[in-house]
Amino acid sequence: MSYARATSCASLDALSATSENDALIIICDSLDALPQAYAEQINTHAAIDSRVGKQPALLVSEQAPGKRLIVTPTGPLGRDYDDVRRVFEAAKKGIAVAKEAGAIKPALYVHNIQQRPGYEFALEVAFLGANQALWQPLEAREYHGDAISALNTISLVGATDEQLKQVNAIAAGQYAARDLCGTEPERMAPPRFADYCVEAFAGTAVKVDVISDIATIDKEYPLLSTVARASYAVERHHPRVVKMAYVPEGNVERTLIFVGKGLVYDTGGADLKVGGFMAGMSRDKGGAASVAGFMKAVAEAQPKGVKVIAYLAVVRNSIGSDCFVPDEIITSREGIRVRIGNTDAEGRLAMGDLLSEAKEVAKGEVNPELFTVATLTGHAARAVGPYSAYVENGPARKVQLSQQLVEQGDLWADCAEVSRSRREDYDFVQPRTLADDVLSSNNAASAVTARGHQFPMAFLAIVGGLDKHGLDSEQPLPYVHMDIAGSGVEGGDWQHGKPTAATVASLFAKYCR
Repeated sequence: MSYARATSCASLDALSATSENDALIIICDSLDALPQAYAEQINTHAAIDSRVGKQPALLVSEQAPGKRLIVTPTGPLGRDYDDVRRVFEAAKKGIAVAKEAGAIKPALYVHNIQQRPGYEFALEVAFLGANQALWQPLEAREYHGDAISALNTISLVGATDEQLKQVNAIAAGQYAARDLCGTEPERMAPPRFADYCVEAFAGTAVKVDVISDIATIDKEYPLLSTVARASYAVERHHPRVVKMAYVPEGNVERTLIFVGKGLVYDTGGADLKVGGFMAGMSRDKGGAASVAGFMKAVAEAQPKGVKVIAYLAVVRNSIGSDCFVPDEIITSREGIRVRIGNTDAEGRLAMGDLLSEAKEVAKGEVNPELFTVATLTGHAARAVGPYSAYVENGPARKVQLSQQLVEQGDLWADCAEVSRSRREDYDFVQPRTLADDVLSSNNAASAVTARGHQFPMAFLAIVGGLDKHGLDSEQPLPYVHMDIAGSGVEGGDWQHGKPTAATVASLFAKYCR
């Protein structure tokens, strides 16, 4: 993988026209307090060009490496609603200018911002923003070759070795997550998604196991099998269950267990997506992609004390003569009789049996915490916009698990909001007859359904058996459902927006730093 790696540059004074770098990008909030070495030149230029300080500007500088000086403003940072994403976005714009100007080894300097509360990791965030801008789709790289990714290092002015190690681990994870999420449905069909994972973790501390046998999937994961049923007619679309595990050296102090939704394509099934709403559904694997990305970051950093297990449900929801339909009743791995309410609510089915298995594993682990990560509902995007939506059970709420992740996300430009799980959510999925135990969904779009992103967590808790591990149980298990439907791609553009690798940075910041 060829993301731009962070390298060290001791100080701004170490940069010059003769250094190995060929551009300097300065990120600042205003022109009032510029680095002394460049202040006079920047202000002189600003006197004749009013764009300087308002948008990225490329200046010719005899002092700067490669004679390229790029000044990229963040705009105000001190208002109630400002956050470190202003730095992230400024870096995206600055690196684009550097690349268009022909630079291949730029240096990145964040000036007088890290001292502000909430901006302590501004330099690292700027680097991650630059990589978000530089990422090109896997298909494009395979077609055009390395020429479209010529920029492969970014020097971070003033970064320590520990900062470089951590931020390179996050960048590696986000790169993998973008590849897995953003690649078209044939190039990243379930078998090829699994192959990518096997290759990405070869030689690392993360062990990968792929279940490809259809009979095994039918027996062990009947809900996933139901979603995949119509795809069985096409061998290259056959489902995969990808399992990953990282065991740290020494004592295990905490165990994280993830289940990721990997719908490589979602036609909606019998409840077919019509009116153009199918476009972009190759990104419905964003949850599994982000889980795999976090595992890649873990593999790079190899944190102490944290064991991480991941289960990825990699499947295609196809339309065909054998597709499942509403009103079917499927008995889950947990023994729960699930009545299908809408075949376009397939992600919760694909994850449900894996969550049941994860719960059984969690019962024997040290301080376990469980997560489902999914581009699950349009309601999440409608309710919280471009943020991830975290819905937690009682044990997770008691220890403020989601709130801690939100606070880390605010520091790392990976923002989210917390939603409550309430009794109405469980009431919503209650059976209507004695023939079944739970309803998978109503038959309306989630975006127009009250509590449309909260009630799926109740369904997952029931089919995963976690409703028996709440605060009132003998073994409470913290569980957070992370809906990234609104945060998974830039601008909410599911067809063309770049994947964001949502949750990777905040999870890493909380558990691996």
